[in-house]
Amino acid sequence: MTYEAARREDEPGSGTPSDAGDDGLPGTRPLWRQRDFGIFWTAQTLSVLGDSFALIALPLLVLEATGSVARMGLLTAVGGAASVVAAVFAGAVVDRVDRRRLLITCDLVRMGLYGVIPLVWLFGPQIWLLYVVLPLCEAVGMLFAVGYVTVVRGLVGTEQLTEANGRLNATAAAAGVLGPLCAGLVAAWSGPAAAVGVNAASFGVSATLLFFVRFCRRAPDEQPGKRTGLWQDLRTGIAFLYGHPVLRSLTVLLFVFSFLTLGIHDLVIYHLKHDLGQDDGTVGTVMAAGALGTITGALLVARIRRRLGFGLTWTGSVAGCGLAFAGLGWARDVPVVAALCAAFLACAAMGGTCSMSLRQEVTPEHLLGRVTSAFWTLHYAAAPIGAAVLTWAAEEQGTTPVALAAGATCVLLAVSALFTPIRGSGRTVSR
Repeated sequence: MTYEAARREDEPGSGTPSDAGDDGLPGTRPLWRQRDFGIFWTAQTLSVLGDSFALIALPLLVLEATGSVARMGLLTAVGGAASVVAAVFAGAVVDRVDRRRLLITCDLVRMGLYGVIPLVWLFGPQIWLLYVVLPLCEAVGMLFAVGYVTVVRGLVGTEQLTEANGRLNATAAAAGVLGPLCAGLVAAWSGPAAAVGVNAASFGVSATLLFFVRFCRRAPDEQPGKRTGLWQDLRTGIAFLYGHPVLRSLTVLLFVFSFLTLGIHDLVIYHLKHDLGQDDGTVGTVMAAGALGTITGALLVARIRRRLGFGLTWTGSVAGCGLAFAGLGWARDVPVVAALCAAFLACAAMGGTCSMSLRQEVTPEHLLGRVTSAFWTLHYAAAPIGAAVLTWAAEEQGTTPVALAAGATCVLLAVSALFTPIRGSGRTVSR
């Protein structure tokens, strides 16, 4: 029984969607006419906007209270570690519970945790509180991220998955630009604590919107129930990836790709500041151009995939990333650096949206959380080490040879994909 054909829950916010077509499937109308996807899209954008606020507001609180850059870095490291740990278990949790309630609960928990900070700050800074709140919020955010991936297919149907993911990723990228900008303005106007308060409110609005989204109910044989142990659930996601030829190849190639590319932002900043002698304003402008590239790639991916199929779209995206990366170290003009950064992120957005859509298409609904969690964990397992190696090598050898080597290796990954089942992945994927 397909997920789209599963019956709907008869509780408020979970009935038959008003945007369903004559055959009852959510994907029979254009996305802009689908009520439930529209509400979910807005809620997800608000959640990303809230995360972006926290990205700026919390470090500003630390800097304002301590004046220490090292303390800022420690807070970021603690939050990142909590997110990685949560990723290991997130899939098993998502597949064990009602996903709609999970998403709402995650937003409400983050609203409450972040909301405590401005209240406490009224009586004076308490830095220790940030080291408690941020790791918890990052862990809850990972649960939300895995949960949201698992519900998109039921909202739009398989045929519109790539387009839906592209729109979600495009607005997430836009929120990733707008959030820090707004957070900086709010912090400058009324202090960083107020910016954290706005962050908390965004999660409250997101939770309210999610209450009115009517998610598909999983088929009876896919309902959470008696399962094996947690560790067996974790192994199940990895086993599915290994057993699917295309996903297995993707996981291996993306493991190497993330190792090579996670540090690209650091490399661009170092190139602009150290090699080209530019100021912080120029760095911000280049990063904004990169975000526009992400938005562009995310919006174009559905059309390109329909024309070329998954294999060529993904392989071409990785090759494009490699060529742009290789050129970054050679670029001496800021506009060229900005254009190459935008090109890299546009290709990365297309490749990432394709791979996420494929996982949603081929994974049984009751396994989707565990497979997503396993994929992300394996995908990024070595990425932090890669970022450290990349930036260390750039400092020792210069950005030009490092960017050229990393970019050339990415192109080789794309060539390698032509000798795997990825090449034969066409426009449609059997389920």
